[in-house]
Amino acid sequence: MDRTAWIAVTLCVLGLIAWQIWIARQPLPPPAIATAPSPAAPLASGTPLASATTAVTTPPPQPGTGATAAQGATPAQFEEKTETLRNSDVELHLTNRGGGVSEAILLNYPAEVGESERVTLNSPVRIPIGAMVDDPAAPVLPEYKIVREADTVALEYVTPEQVTIRKKFFFPPTNEKKDNFVVKLDVDFANNGAAPYANPGYFLGIGSAARIHRNDYPSYTRLVWSVGGGTKGIDVGWFAGGGGFFGMGQHPPRPYYAQNVNAAEWVAASNQFFTSLVVPLTGKADGVWGTRFEIDSAQKAYGLEGAMHLPGFRVEAGQRYNARFQLYLGPKLYHRLARLEHNEAEVMEFGIFKIICQALLNSLNTLHRFLGNYAAAILALTTIVKLSLWPLQNKATSSMRRMSALSPKIQELREKYKDDPTRMNQETMKLYKEYGINPVGGCLPMLIQIPIFFGLFTMLRQAVELRGAHFLWIHDLSQPDT
Repeated sequence: MDRTAWIAVTLCVLGLIAWQIWIARQPLPPPAIATAPSPAAPLASGTPLASATTAVTTPPPQPGTGATAAQGATPAQFEEKTETLRNSDVELHLTNRGGGVSEAILLNYPAEVGESERVTLNSPVRIPIGAMVDDPAAPVLPEYKIVREADTVALEYVTPEQVTIRKKFFFPPTNEKKDNFVVKLDVDFANNGAAPYANPGYFLGIGSAARIHRNDYPSYTRLVWSVGGGTKGIDVGWFAGGGGFFGMGQHPPRPYYAQNVNAAEWVAASNQFFTSLVVPLTGKADGVWGTRFEIDSAQKAYGLEGAMHLPGFRVEAGQRYNARFQLYLGPKLYHRLARLEHNEAEVMEFGIFKIICQALLNSLNTLHRFLGNYAAAILALTTIVKLSLWPLQNKATSSMRRMSALSPKIQELREKYKDDPTRMNQETMKLYKEYGINPVGGCLPMLIQIPIFFGLFTMLRQAVELRGAHFLWIHDLSQPDT
């Protein structure tokens, strides 16, 4: 291009930058208020619960408020009571407020290295895990009666229609010697009234997730669900407002996410290393819902909570209906999740590097069993990976050296045929063939290595096994050394 063209292009670029800066400084339009379909009504297939970009009639929760205010719920008119159910790995606090798990404390996972406080999933100020509500944006959580039995905790509530809802939480029998984070929930609806009971559908709380350490990556705080063996999801950043790209795609903050899904096998609220995952065993979820909440106003850090929508059902007078659920409340241990039956391991969300990440993670844990230290296992794994890739690297280096040796001859061809590009390319390829050089021989081995290194990076970033593992001056291998 001549000088005039360069000046024109430069002015256009500067104009676009100035326009983007001006747009970014403009206030975002207020969210549109739309009447959302009743969450208690049956969901039509393929129809969204509420627009993912449109506010619903309930105002968004205000950060920093109390438990009920944060949810827009009717204040409880009763004293909250809890009962504990525990094994060697997890302690559940079951509340009469809505009949669910208010907290799940992971007994073998400290929240911070060297501290006595344990990692806690969900929070008493969020919707309890397993609570059933009509509208998760403004949940009404009735008082349940807690009944302690031998190895279970039951919670009972009688509806105005004389339907007794009985929830039973228990740890299933297992052959696992450790990492027992699976909880079963059986819900029984007994119609003791004189008329049939028709439930149009309900939401079930799946818990909340937020970062645990200040250096945890917020993009891993996600609402995730599985459909057809794969996963879909949103992270906590989805709810934030955005200025778009050059003014395109800007949107105000989104208070809620609500969407139909096609037969979800499970729904989970996860952070970088832990997950609260719920599997409906007697059917599939047909909707997901989520919202975010503030956890640190100074750093503008947020968590999220979610719920799944279950289809409606009908119970004749004197009859019963039973719904069963399986909960996984614990760390994202791939080897443990992979032994479950409903593709729970997909909550790891390794993406396109899934196979590589799985192989590397299994190799890392195998090396740890022999070496007894994760730092040593990482060093051994990277050494093995490097040695395995050495033949490819050596081939690429040799090819590049041979091409470098031909540089003078190639330069001669360029000078000789500078006015005939076609002939120059033909002579260059003939030269490569004469000396046995593949033009892409130096690049292809490097391209093969790239997915392996990306997979290694992805795996190490999500390996909960590294939490609390130390090496020399590093106290936690899962955190940046800063």
